[in-house]
Amino acid sequence: MGNILKSLWTYRGFIFGSVKREFQSKYRNSLLGAAWTVLNPLAMIIVYTVIFSQIMRAKLPGIDSSFAYSIYLCAGTLTWGLFAEIVSCAQNTFLEHANLLKKLSFPRLCLPVIVVANALLNFFIIFGLFSIFLLISGNFPGLVYLALFPVVFIMVTFAIGLGISLGVLNVFFRDVGQFFGIVIQFWFWLTPIVYPISILPESVRPLMSYNPMVVLISACQEILMSGQWPIWQNLLPVTIIAFALCVFGMRLFRKHVDEMVDEL
Repeated sequence: MGNILKSLWTYRGFIFGSVKREFQSKYRNSLLGAAWTVLNPLAMIIVYTVIFSQIMRAKLPGIDSSFAYSIYLCAGTLTWGLFAEIVSCAQNTFLEHANLLKKLSFPRLCLPVIVVANALLNFFIIFGLFSIFLLISGNFPGLVYLALFPVVFIMVTFAIGLGISLGVLNVFFRDVGQFFGIVIQFWFWLTPIVYPISILPESVRPLMSYNPMVVLISACQEILMSGQWPIWQNLLPVTIIAFALCVFGMRLFRKHVDEMVDEL
């Protein structure tokens, strides 16, 4: 592990340069440039808050605040978006950079690191705007907000482990990427992001415990919507799964990294 971290640190310039290039390439030919990074999420937050809180008057069961559902929805979609972006991009990163892998000599693990760095950059920009909205609207949860950091860390760890594992498998079995594209669509709707878990039938609710994303998304929603600290022991199973996936993904990667280049 120490050697891996040392090699990544040695190539930190390559990583930072790649993140910068990818960020700039999104807006290279646009008039407003990087301003779209702010405008797009700002538009989403405005739509969610205006449409659901003011026009549709959407409310959560047992909560009287007019902004509750908007905050619930934003908290769920933004954190899910981070998870989905890391996994989806990581599973394709080795295929998309096949020419780079063949022509240049660098630690192959730099590619998943670049994926995570890009996803976190996008997330912090969007979530920063959402946090400003919470402050302005008087819904900022206070000190409890800090609990988001360990919850998001667990989510990112889970996404990295799953993304690297799928990325390696996708090199040898191209159907993996196509299949997971379908899986993640169902996974979104099987996670209480746009609906509260309380509206589900009693017989269905226990099944939610088998979905590792439920506890993570719910923790973020409770922190931001209700100002409640997570029940940390409930996060222990998904934390174990996240680190186990990372170990599995790294072993799979190290075992097949040379074969991957030949396969590409």
